[in-house]
Amino acid sequence: MEVSISPLITETHAVKSLAALAQAQRLRAFRALVVAGSDGLTPGVMAEQLDIAASALSFHLKELVHSGLASCEPRGRNLIYRANFEHMTALLAYLTEHCCQGQACAVPDVSQCSTC
Repeated sequence: MEVSISPLITETHAVKSLAALAQAQRLRAFRALVVAGSDGLTPGVMAEQLDIAASALSFHLKELVHSGLASCEPRGRNLIYRANFEHMTALLAYLTEHCCQGQACAVPDVSQCSTC
């Protein structure tokens, strides 16, 4: 039986998304898409920014799209990849839904943390 805590994302979707991010080059690619915002990036620009071979980047982008974390839109002769912010937000909501037992979370001041 599949558990669905958040109405926007199921446990299966959460696992697939987290698995997609559990690889350094994919995580870097996703972060680049987040920074690019709604304008997105072409694979060529992203490969140059991240110093990743185009063939390897193509594989990683396919995984991000398959997981729902990114989308791909043809524009003329180019492909534009964008972060799927709705999916990212749903994943974060899924992960933090019962955070701090329903109480307001106190985020510690990292500057005063001697063990951080």
